[in-house]
Amino acid sequence: MPDQQPIPETVILGAGGMLATIWAETAGPALRHPQLGPVAFLTAADCDITKPGDLARAIAQGVRLVINCAAYTAVDQAESEESRATEINGAAVGRIAARCREVGATLVHYSTDYVFDGSASVPYRVDAPRNPVGAYGRSKAAGEELLERSGADFLNLRTAWLYAHCGANFVRTIAKAARERPTLRVVNDQGGRPTSCATLVDITLRLLAANARGTLHACNSGECTWFDLASAIVERVNAASGGSCAVEPCASSEYPRPARRPAYSVLDLGPTEAVIGPITPWRDALRPVLDRILTPQPSNA
Repeated sequence: MPDQQPIPETVILGAGGMLATIWAETAGPALRHPQLGPVAFLTAADCDITKPGDLARAIAQGVRLVINCAAYTAVDQAESEESRATEINGAAVGRIAARCREVGATLVHYSTDYVFDGSASVPYRVDAPRNPVGAYGRSKAAGEELLERSGADFLNLRTAWLYAHCGANFVRTIAKAARERPTLRVVNDQGGRPTSCATLVDITLRLLAANARGTLHACNSGECTWFDLASAIVERVNAASGGSCAVEPCASSEYPRPARRPAYSVLDLGPTEAVIGPITPWRDALRPVLDRILTPQPSNA
């Protein structure tokens, strides 16, 4: 009989995605972290989170921590695929939580600012009523509700405007467009907190070290509009490339999308910072990510 693989202490679901990729960089090539122990990264092919049998095999007795990076994130497509979005972001989260309860594991889950309607004028408190305005937000709200009712030991982190040097995200899209086009028009009437995946991983580890539980917000500090963020990206791209791309503000109404976005989705970081201290401002977190995006990668040839 072949040797059985040892049971990892930490299981990270959604491997291959943007956030899980940054978790993998944090764990290092040995896939072992001083705080997490041996880590198993599972792709959708390794573990389909919508299938209870897959979850039972992936989250075995002896696993002490599950980090759920798997999610349906196509905001506009969710408007026509709400049942699928809700299965992944809602029902599956409930199943993961139930399995974690069965084996005594803690579940770290990531939610979104889109569970709020965007009508506020001050940052959304952790206990603010959920009132999503689109299918994606409704699917994530469903996951939060099931998690809260699960009886599992959990840390639910709402984040926003997530980006990294890899994957499909706003920062990479704007950085590429700035090198190809003379002018960009970007909406200036939606406010939030851009968040580096590296910051989100760091916040998660620090909260776990402090034994934080329940729902908290995890974003870079400061707030801006998409136009402000694009302007910061383009300024750095122009400086690095000698380009002259310009960014112009516009209204969301000029670029109608299938899904309505919250106009103001700034999340209150007060309770989080009370546990771990000040969080890196978004402009400071953006710089090292842009450095990686703009630095030519060595050829494998």
